[in-house]
Amino acid sequence: MSIATITGAAHARTARLGIREVVRRLNAALGATLVAALAGSKDRKISYGWAQQDGPTPKPAAVKRLQFAYTQWSLVAEAEGEHVARMWFIGSNPWLEHDSPLDAIREDRFKEVAAAATAMVEDGFSG
Repeated sequence: MSIATITGAAHARTARLGIREVVRRLNAALGATLVAALAGSKDRKISYGWAQQDGPTPKPAAVKRLQFAYTQWSLVAEAEGEHVARMWFIGSNPWLEHDSPLDAIREDRFKEVAAAATAMVEDGFSG
């Protein structure tokens, strides 16, 4: 299966989820503090609220970051496992000039993060 097919499938799965479910899954995978940070919020606990049915709705820029982050999470976790995916999100990344994917997502560097995730996934499938 090609990386384009894998990436497209991950994007389609994310698009079918509501933002509250995306946040719930990211909270479970990365923790609420990291989810709030990658969304660009200074409130470390806001992602708990976003996950609640009657909670506040994230701003459009945060929604974009959250959906993108979940797609990248899905790609890396499927190829490498959840523990590696979590470390990938928070660790220094050579494809991102040694910034973490979390920081790069917060800075809206989506193309760079997608390329870094693709590199990680391609390495996982070829290794």
